[in-house]
Amino acid sequence: MSFPENFTPELVVESPGRINLIGEHTDYNLGYVLPTAIEKKITFKFKRNHTDKECNLYSLGYNTGFTLQLDKIAKSNVEWENYILGVLNEILLRTDKLRGFDCTIESKLPMGSGLSSSAALECGLAFGLNELFDLGLSKMDIVLLSQKAEHTFVGTQCGIMDQFASVMSEKGHVILLDCQSLEHQQIPIQIDPYKMIMLNTKVSHNLASSEYNTRKRECEEGVAILQGHYPEVTSLRNANNEMLEVCKSEMSATIFKRCSFIINENDRVLKTANALKSNDLNLFGALLYEAHEGISKLYEVSCPESDFLVDFSKQYDAVLGARQTGGGFGGCTLNIVHKDKVDDFVEAATKAYKAAFNIELDAFEVKPSAGTYIQN
Repeated sequence: MSFPENFTPELVVESPGRINLIGEHTDYNLGYVLPTAIEKKITFKFKRNHTDKECNLYSLGYNTGFTLQLDKIAKSNVEWENYILGVLNEILLRTDKLRGFDCTIESKLPMGSGLSSSAALECGLAFGLNELFDLGLSKMDIVLLSQKAEHTFVGTQCGIMDQFASVMSEKGHVILLDCQSLEHQQIPIQIDPYKMIMLNTKVSHNLASSEYNTRKRECEEGVAILQGHYPEVTSLRNANNEMLEVCKSEMSATIFKRCSFIINENDRVLKTANALKSNDLNLFGALLYEAHEGISKLYEVSCPESDFLVDFSKQYDAVLGARQTGGGFGGCTLNIVHKDKVDDFVEAATKAYKAAFNIELDAFEVKPSAGTYIQN
């Protein structure tokens, strides 16, 4: 389909991607995370079309679109469409106010970069439709229905973090989120004279989605073993290293490694939050390096490209810390780089990465930004 050229929107919504400073794979283990929205985002333009059921959606990035009927929603063979369909399905389960609409979608988020373009897509659509049709959904409703959409229509058993960060973030802050209680603190982040520089590996190994669900099952297996000795352990967030040692002989080496990473990663999140509160940037950087070691060796969701870039950064005094961000197997590395040395570091990393993998590196700065909002 081609979208009408005279499309004049009634409503424009900006929905950001996110970075997670630390706390990888802890969210579906009901632990702690430290995310924030970033200024790279997806722009939605909405207009009611005054039909009862017909909806027309068009992706400017893919240069393609599709039409659907609200009373005939079913899974698509086209992956990105399922994020849309899943959200619409969840909204229809909650309200009968939704009607026909037209929408264009333009993303400035690189797909597969670990910046959670999927949550931005889900939350931006739900946020916009909530405004357009006065659906009465709260921000928390939007977070939860977007997560559910990913579980049911996309098939990724994601935790709550991505959607929460996309909607709830405040400019200049990171969110310390307890994924069990959903209690959260907005922590001001001031890292000057350092900047957060993302290096996009430009690789997105297709292991990511299947291995994500595998890691979730492995953690559940670990919890089942721990529960045999400690009935109070309902998720890895309730476990500690002493408990893990007691149960080690009953676990495979793989299950032990997975549990060990999550338990220690939860601890690193809390330490990082305190380091940011006290402006201890050296500790912040050290914790990022420690986290990447666990991501690579214990949780095994890194890849040669990410490991190369993190190891490369260790040669530079101007870099306090680095780690792979996102679900794994590619995407971006987060680097805390002195502002006076950013250009030198990026140039050197780009050259080394090209020599090692024959891939052009993509580098950009990110800043903690506001969550999903209506453009004025």
